[in-house]
Amino acid sequence: MSTNSVAVRRHVLADLIPGSVARNALLVVGGAALTGLAAQLSVPIQPISPVPVTGQTFAVLLVAAALGPWRALTSMVLYLAVGMAGVPWFAGGTSGAGGASFGYILGYLAAGLLVGELARRAGDRTPLRTVGTMVAGNAVIYAFGVSWLVATVGLSVGTALAVGVVPFLIGDGIKIALAAGILPGAWALVRRLGR
Repeated sequence: MSTNSVAVRRHVLADLIPGSVARNALLVVGGAALTGLAAQLSVPIQPISPVPVTGQTFAVLLVAAALGPWRALTSMVLYLAVGMAGVPWFAGGTSGAGGASFGYILGYLAAGLLVGELARRAGDRTPLRTVGTMVAGNAVIYAFGVSWLVATVGLSVGTALAVGVVPFLIGDGIKIALAAGILPGAWALVRRLGR
């Protein structure tokens, strides 16, 4: 058998942890918990925006890159379901469906799937690729969040962009820069350890 016919196994950081079912369950629960914890780092910025600045998106994107598409999606579904069931772990200790931020939470599911898949395809191995992966994930979250603001809060598209995207660009840029150091750094450590 030639080396060309051997399939290269693509993986994410979570695949390097031994185990299978129990590992996956712990990673999914841990990803949801990390997202809920990061949501508590919440700073209201009214009247600039009805949506607070949080650590949530940073956690979602890191979880997605580390877990891969299906574990990340499952983790975000768990985060959403537990919050809708009444656990106050959405931004600022809120829970349930609705509110100005809820569209962003729905976007976490799609962003988890996208960023997880991009990471599975090595989109988190270098700083530049990580930036592209994180920008794509943020764009998905923004798309859901802005659509929610238009549909439920009744804002025009222009106003929804002005209050639902613009105030967060600098902070998200900083988060992306951090991710561009953390994820490739983790992969460099994995290579150094020979894993």
